[in-house]
Amino acid sequence: MDHEIFGFLTTDANEVVKPIHPKAMPVILITHDEIETWLTAEWSDASRLQRPLREQDLILLRMQNDS
Repeated sequence: MDHEIFGFLTTDANEVVKPIHPKAMPVILITHDEIETWLTAEWSDASRLQRPLREQDLILLRMQNDS
C-alpha cells in the first residue's frame, strides 16, 4: 500500500502575512540552493532556513467574491 505523506514547517509571520495570520506562516524556499540545503544538509545547517520570507519576495493576492 502506498501512502502520500507531507508536512510543512512554519515560522513567525512576516509583515505581509501578519494581518491575515499573526502567529505563523509556512517556510518558503525560493532558490535551488535553499531547496538542496533543506533536502540534504544536516539539521544544524538546514534549520537556518526556518525564517520568514522577506516581505519584498511575497505578493498578496486577494480574490474578489462575485456573489
